[in-house]
Amino acid sequence: MALSKKLLSRDEVVVRHMHTHMKILLWRIVLETVLVVLGVVGSVLAPSSWRPWGLVGIWAVVLVLSVPLLIVPWLQWYSHTYTVTTKRVITRAGVFKRVGHDLPLTRISDIQLDKDFTDRFFSCGTLALQTSSDDPLLLHDVPQVEMVQVEISNLLFNDVQGAIDADPRS
Repeated sequence: MALSKKLLSRDEVVVRHMHTHMKILLWRIVLETVLVVLGVVGSVLAPSSWRPWGLVGIWAVVLVLSVPLLIVPWLQWYSHTYTVTTKRVITRAGVFKRVGHDLPLTRISDIQLDKDFTDRFFSCGTLALQTSSDDPLLLHDVPQVEMVQVEISNLLFNDVQGAIDADPRS
């Protein structure tokens, strides 16, 4: 879900728009793969007397189990976004009920980076954007977290072009 242009001010530019890292779905994808393999094995090994309704039943069970296992978490992941613009950091989350937070860059006093072992493996991490109110905005599972930290730092020092050019791949 891209951020709507209607939500940006006239001279505001999107520097980076991203979802949380896919690592949160990794074990669910593995379980879904196992579930589909079990469905295929069940279909192949099913007695011929079960056909066709036994096969329909097997795949109906696979489909019903797939909804809470993968589809709902994927929708939650897809709807959770972080956007860094030239003026603020915007978070949005939620499928049916949208929740968001807009933090003006002028209120950020410190940027902290936290990466555990798995975060280092997946090149992601948590950014804590500290404000003067001692209530940091935590951005969990940020992909390419060091690059995002550099972009926000460049924006804080009024280097808009440096923030835009910080990641040569985007």
